[in-house]
Amino acid sequence: MPGFQIEQTIIAGYAAFSKQCGLYVDPGAIAAHADEIASLKLKATKTGVTFSVSKPIPDELVEKLAVSSRSKKGF
Repeated sequence: MPGFQIEQTIIAGYAAFSKQCGLYVDPGAIAAHADEIASLKLKATKTGVTFSVSKPIPDELVEKLAVSSRSKKGF
């Protein structure tokens, strides 16, 4: 799974499947933005947000999740 890392720590990863895509971050980042994820009617798991090509994650939320994940990992 491709992703982004700082030093030896993975900050975020992503994957594409036949019917959905996923953005995977620190569980604390998902929890911190759970209300926003739910309000956008996106599906979240403990470690990721799944979405479709027709209903992508807004850029602003991707940035918030990445920054939050980075912070939770100590960077």
